Order: sequence, then structure tokens, then C-alpha cells
Amino acid sequence: MAVRADAGQGSGAIVADSPTAIRNVVLVGPSGSGKTTLVEALLTSAGVIPRAGTIGDGSTVCDHDPAAVRQQRSVALSVAPLKHGNVKINLIDTPGYGDFVGEVRAGLRAADAALFVVCASEGVDAATVGLWAECAAVGMPRAVVVARCDHQRADLEGEIGGCQDAFGAGVLPLYLPVRDGGALTGLYGLLSRTVGGQTADPPEGADQARNDLIEGIIAESEDESLMERYLEGEEIDTGTLVTDLEKAVARGSFHPVVPVCASSGTGLPELLELVVGGFPSPVEHLLPTVSGVDGAAHEPLTADPDGPLAAEVVRTSADAYVGRVSLVRVFSGTLRPERSVHISGHGWGENGSRAEADEEHVHDGDERLAHIYSPLGANLREVSSCVAGDICALTKLGTAETGDTVSATDHPLLLAPWRLPEPLLPVAVVAHSRGDEDALVKTLARLVASDPTLRLERNQETHQMVLWCMGEAHADVILSRLRAGGAEVDTEPVRVAMRETLAKAGKATGRHVKQSGGHGQFAVVHVEVEPLPRGSGFEFVSKVVGGSVPTNYIPSVEKGVRAQMERGLTEGCPVVDVRFTLVDGKAHSVDSSDAAFQTAGALALREAAASCGTLLLEPVDEVSVRIPDEHLGTVLGDLSSRRGRVLGTDVDESIPGATGRTLVRAEVPAAELLRYAVDLRAMTSGTATFTRRFARYDPAPQHVRS
Repeated sequence: MAVRADAGQGSGAIVADSPTAIRNVVLVGPSGSGKTTLVEALLTSAGVIPRAGTIGDGSTVCDHDPAAVRQQRSVALSVAPLKHGNVKINLIDTPGYGDFVGEVRAGLRAADAALFVVCASEGVDAATVGLWAECAAVGMPRAVVVARCDHQRADLEGEIGGCQDAFGAGVLPLYLPVRDGGALTGLYGLLSRTVGGQTADPPEGADQARNDLIEGIIAESEDESLMERYLEGEEIDTGTLVTDLEKAVARGSFHPVVPVCASSGTGLPELLELVVGGFPSPVEHLLPTVSGVDGAAHEPLTADPDGPLAAEVVRTSADAYVGRVSLVRVFSGTLRPERSVHISGHGWGENGSRAEADEEHVHDGDERLAHIYSPLGANLREVSSCVAGDICALTKLGTAETGDTVSATDHPLLLAPWRLPEPLLPVAVVAHSRGDEDALVKTLARLVASDPTLRLERNQETHQMVLWCMGEAHADVILSRLRAGGAEVDTEPVRVAMRETLAKAGKATGRHVKQSGGHGQFAVVHVEVEPLPRGSGFEFVSKVVGGSVPTNYIPSVEKGVRAQMERGLTEGCPVVDVRFTLVDGKAHSVDSSDAAFQTAGALALREAAASCGTLLLEPVDEVSVRIPDEHLGTVLGDLSSRRGRVLGTDVDESIPGATGRTLVRAEVPAAELLRYAVDLRAMTSGTATFTRRFARYDPAPQHVRS
């Protein structure tokens, strides 16, 4: 994507000087629900852009290239600010496709509230319900926007009911549609009893909907006397209801529904009023925990512009013109240009998405800021500062990666990382030619730094470079970005690292005798070998008596055996789970040497393999699959077809408040899981998740060995 940087405040950048005058709102919803169209309509209504899809000079919000626009919208988070009254609203648009959940989680991290956008003709999908439950678990305020109400198959009333069924208690409409000949022409406010500020006759069902809304608001009110007064027939003042409504929305306990038609602008003013009046400012939202870079405890952050600087890189991208662009949410303090800052990276360790911290991404160092920008899609407009609670873009931070903390050089801090799912689809890549190798390494480094849902593995056993991705769409985007970065790459089948062991116990002799010409070599060892239980590793035992093998050569025998185990036997795989017992041997006073006994030890192991036979061992993973109950039978059958062994099933309680879900625990050969991320999504319509971890090695069946 081409990033444009416009200089100066005169470029129309929207600046906030107080956290109380900021609302950070992330738009969440499935692909095609109308999120980006809604953002453009809101920007147009606020006068930020002259028409949907453009910025002030007529170029597109995301890029100059229409194809790049479409791809960028579908796979990446973007930020667009607007002003409503005296409040700056940062709209954070996120991808709708499941492979890019990392961008969605980054948007949730940067936001203080969420708008769940659903299409009036499509219903609510299970992935959106899952994200709703995640937001509920952390108490994030939410509202629902029913978009694309002008669609020919739109069923607005049915969609509102579907949202109530999917999202549960506290989801109630604030407005009902007003139609003229079937077309949506306005919204009837259930509390104000007006349309566009003018008193109007209520549409069908308005009285019951208004009573339900009032009862819902009163149930969430902090004034316990309201319900009694209401039940006694008292007319509750509209101002009181609106105040209690806004408080309940800000607490995350009440979730209003607003219908919107982006093409006609219907519902946009009402939605902006809800965002400003109901959603919390950064001052009211719980901030991430923070520690010193050495792990020392630190007092909780507050959104104070004069507090200690603590900001976080929520997204990084690379641009051919301006270099690395870091999208930053400031939680505390104020960012100013021409200042030095401290960059701390945690590598997503124990509390993040990855099982272990990636040491390549654990770093601490100082860098100097040049300019600070307000982002509008891919366009950057220079600003003089960025206060606590606001979002900005920084350029040319050489070491900053997604998830890094930006703090003061004299008070370095580290924000706790947000949780991300583990990438579980492996894709093996290889440079198309030797000339592409340097470009591949450099481009991969940039991609891994910018995308925490991408993991790079250099497998020393299979000699493959493996990219672990979220799914096929994510893999396609990564490959296209590699090629755009100048690295022509090919993909190849992912190979699974196998092991060997001996099939049975036996005896063998390793004889290495060479006495013709020059210095001779002499070493003979007699050994006993036996396989050990899985996971036992290697045991070397010496039972030599009488000095038949001199003591100083016994470690040489072990060294030779270990080297042969690394090289493998019949399959070329490392050998494991073997006890090797040295029982006797012969040495020569002149011709024996360390090298000779190393060779004899290796020969003895190879002879043992020839006489005892070997077993090929394949890695087996312990898999945990979380699925809706309606897909349980399909998933269990599929696991069986993958040579899996089900260990048990339990009620899935990982998502608070969610019911009807099961946790399946099974053991499955790793070779059968290479495409499981794709297949599981297809089987369950994207409603299931799974994790895996290595369990042990088991003998591979004949068809795998052949």
C-alpha cells in the first residue's frame, strides 16, 4: 500500500487535546457486513471526505490502486478519525475474514468500545457471536449496527430479533424503521417518540418496543426506586432514561441496536450521538496492566496526558516511500515529535499467543521520533502531539514491532501483551533461485515483525523454512507480500520430522581395524542394545571389566554412538529411546585411538540395527478442539479418520456465558494435522478452534513408512 504523508496542521488533521474528548471505536463483523461502507459514510457525513471512498484530494482512503484498496480493506486494520461536536471519534475498521483475527484483536486492544456490524440480509454468524463473548468477558461496551438496510433481501425486524437471540440479554433497539413504500426513510426514536427531531406517529409495534426498552434501561439503572415508580404507573422522565441508558452502555451491560442505511445516510446521526453519549472515553476505560522492563510492579495507568508515557504499537506496516509505519495507541502521557523514546519488545512470551517468547523479538532500546501523524486510512497528516487516549502513526522506528511498548527513556515500561490465537497452518517456502534468498530473508523479517499471527520456523531436521499461518487466506496474503517485496518464492510439501528406534533387543560387534600402510587403527567393541520406553532418551552403560577397553576410550565409544544416532540408521532420522551397553572389546597399544573407538561405536550401532531391525516413529500431538455441540459428531468422525484417539470430552467453559459447546481432547499424529486448521474451519463453518502440543513419538504404520 502507498502511504502518503501530508505536512502541517493545515492538512485538516483532527487533533484532540483531552482524553475526555476522544472515543475509540472498533467495528467488528463478518466480511460483507458493510463495515467499511459504514466508515466511509460516516466520514462523508462529517465532512472528512467529499464522497465515499475518497479523501480530500479525491484519492482513495486506503490507496491509489483499486485492487490494493480491496485487498487492504479485507485483510488489515485501518483507522479513520472524524469530529462530532467537540469529540474526536477514531473509527477502527477491521477485517471480517477469520484468518485475520489478529487484526481484529489489535483493533479491540486499541479501542474502548465496539460496534458489531451485521448485515440486514445475512444474519449473525457464529464467529461474530464468539467475538461478542470475548468482549463480554473483558466488559467492553458494545452496540449493534444493522447495516445495509437497503439490500433487496433486507429483513430489518428479523435481524434485530436475530441479534437479540445471538447476543443475549441487554440487546434492545433504540429505534424502529420508518418506511415509505418499503424504503427506509427514517428512524423512529423509541424514547423521544420523534423522527429526525420531529414528533411523529409511531410505527407498528412501537408501544411494545418502547415498554421493553424502558424496562431494560430501568433494570440497569443505579436508581433502585425507578422500577417501583415505573410499575406504579409513573411516567419516567426521558432525560433520566437517556442518562441511565448512557451509563449502562458505558458499563457494558446494555447494548443498543441502531439500524443504518449508509447509502441514504439514514441512522448515521443517531449512531454518532450514541457513540459520543454512550461509549466511554479513554478516561473511563480499564487500561492494560504495565510493569517495568525488568518485571518490577508498576502502579496502574490512567489516561493522563501528564502521566508517564505508555503507548503500544498495535499494527506495523512497511511502505516503499516512507519505510516502516507504526500505528500507536497512547494509553498514558503525551507523544511529541523530535523526542527520544524507549522501545520495549516482549516477543509475545508466556502471557501472549505463543508458548515461548521468541528471543529475536525481545528487545529494549532508545529511538528518536521524527514526526507524529494522524492516520486517515493509509494517508498520514502531521500533528504536533498525541495525548493519552488517542491513536497516531509513527514512521521510521527501526526496531518497533507489533505489540511493542513505547515509553519514556528515563522511565521505560512494558505493557502486558494481548492474547492472540496460535497460527496452526504450516506452509513451507523456498527461494525460487539463489538470487531470491537475500530478498526472502529480509522480507520475512519485516513480515514477522509486523504480524504477530505469523510465526517463522527454520526446521533444522527437515531443512525447511516453514511459515505458520492462520489459514489459507492468510498464507496467500503472506506469499503475495513476499513476492511484492522482491522475493520470488515457491512452496513445497511440509515434511514432518520423524525418529527411529530399535525394534528389539540384541547384541552386536563394532570392529574397526586398519593396519596396512602408515599408522594403523584398531578398535573392537562388543555391545548389547535394547529399546527403551517412549520418551526415555538415550542411555549409555559401561560394563567393561579387566580393562579390555581402556577407560579413556569409553567416552569415545559413547561419542561415536551419539553421532551415529544423530545421523540416523535406515531412515536417516535421529535415533531415540535406546540403551547401549558396552560389555567388552579389544584395544591395541599403538593403533588404538579416540577416532578408532568412535568409529567402532558407530559401527556397532549400525550392526545392531541390521540384526534387530528398526521402527520409524512419528510425532503425536495432544489436540484440544472447542466446538459447538451441533458439530460434535462430525469432528469426532474426522478425528478418527486421522488416526486420532479421543481421550475425552468436557463442557467448554472457555468463553464466559457461552453454552452448547464441547471441548474434545485427542491424540493425533502430527502428519494428519498439517491442514487441520483449514479442514476444521470448513467442517464447522468457522465456529471451532483448536490447539496442539507435542505429546510423544509412536511407531508409524506401514503406509507412512513406505
